[in-house]
Amino acid sequence: MHPAPTDELRTATFRDLDTTTLYAILKLRADVFVVEQECAYGDLDGRDDEPGTRHLWFSRDGEIRAYVRILDDGEAQRVGRVVTAKSARGAGLAARLMTEALAVIGTRPSVLEAQAHLAGFYARFGYTRTGPEYLEDGIPHIPMRREAP
Repeated sequence: MHPAPTDELRTATFRDLDTTTLYAILKLRADVFVVEQECAYGDLDGRDDEPGTRHLWFSRDGEIRAYVRILDDGEAQRVGRVVTAKSARGAGLAARLMTEALAVIGTRPSVLEAQAHLAGFYARFGYTRTGPEYLEDGIPHIPMRREAP
């Protein structure tokens, strides 16, 4: 009997990403945000390669299964591009990634723009609503913030 495959957590700056991994991350983001959610938007916003940006992901057998990006916005860290591959949903990877992201963020406050139906998920990690719901690319979003612990 073979042991069950496990997901491996990785973290990197843009400079530390090899081209194969970067391609897989961008493909996952496009597959979910552009194709599955039918949302044509500019995913490549020029922030992936900023010096303060951290990329975290779970992979298994070379497949990127879940991903999150943390940006340095000065006063706060910005969590975004939280995404799980369709084939990996229901395994708790997004929650594990958020836990890891908060460990990377440490004692700084953080903000995010939650898809409205996921506000409860982010509330589990200490995020609270900071403004009214708004539409971004046709999808309802809610601004949220987590104060420094």
